[in-house]
Amino acid sequence: MGLSTLHNVRFAGMASCVPKRTLSNLEDCPPKLRSERERLVRNIGIHNRRICPEWQCFSDLAFDATEKLLEELQWQRDEIDALIVITQSPDYPIPATAIILQDRLKLSHATIAFDVNLGCSAYPFGIHLLGSMIAAGTIKKGLLLVGDKSASTNDPLFSDAGTATALEFDPQAAPIYFDLNSDGSGYKAIIKPVGGHREPYAFHHGFPVRDAHGDLHWPDGLILDGPAVLSFSTQRVPPAVTRTLEYAGIDKEAVDHFVFHQANRMINETIRKKLGLPVEKVPSTLQDFGNTSGASLPVTMTVRLNESLSTGRHKLLLSGFGIGLSWGVCILDIENAKFPALLES
Repeated sequence: MGLSTLHNVRFAGMASCVPKRTLSNLEDCPPKLRSERERLVRNIGIHNRRICPEWQCFSDLAFDATEKLLEELQWQRDEIDALIVITQSPDYPIPATAIILQDRLKLSHATIAFDVNLGCSAYPFGIHLLGSMIAAGTIKKGLLLVGDKSASTNDPLFSDAGTATALEFDPQAAPIYFDLNSDGSGYKAIIKPVGGHREPYAFHHGFPVRDAHGDLHWPDGLILDGPAVLSFSTQRVPPAVTRTLEYAGIDKEAVDHFVFHQANRMINETIRKKLGLPVEKVPSTLQDFGNTSGASLPVTMTVRLNESLSTGRHKLLLSGFGIGLSWGVCILDIENAKFPALLES
């Protein structure tokens, strides 16, 4: 795909929802790990995270966010032509979570509903996917639901969240610019290797094993190659941002806010400094919400920018990057959109 432009697509609104339960990376860790965890928190910048109870799914958070957004927009259910869900945390392996939510949200049977499996880079890819359907003139209004249930009590990085974004056809809307990229040669950098058809779940995967450092881990858990992700993120994202700005003919000084995937403080600060961006233009939610996977862009926009984005016109550059490996940049104008305050469920 690379560089592309969409016309006639308006960003109508957004809502984000997180679980009520907060975990502290310092207070809620075992005492013997406290000094090690303090050093880690200084590096990754994540103090608190949100985690779902066992019964709660990503789709529950996304449902609540969607209900609130539809209330704010005053959209009728039968007006919604498409429902796209981007998650790595589906309710079931099959059927698609989007189909379940179509019924749960009481949308029309004529609603196009399907899932996409993508994580950290999900938001710009999702805006392009839904926006392309609208720009083509096939649909007038659509919903994009993005998020994951990826938090655990032991891992200090990830948080749970669900978000909903509304796009609609508008011939007066400003163009939206994109740079979307994929590099599957690095797929092992962030991977959950067990549970698919390549390596089906077996009895022995239910027992922890010790790694080379003597630490216990679960064979069916997430494997994250930190150095590889750091190198990928800091090498790929800054050039993509610069390339998209040049393609759009926009000076970076004309952008009101640069919103990046909330990976960790080291990665995000390196990207910000490479691009020479002022701190006040780069909002962060890492300290309070951690890495919320594909939901990190909308969560950050909701928590840090919702009041300003609800009035007037603002130019934003959004960038998601990570699992795949994949990375995307999106430049769009948001004018008088609906941005309800962060929901807790």
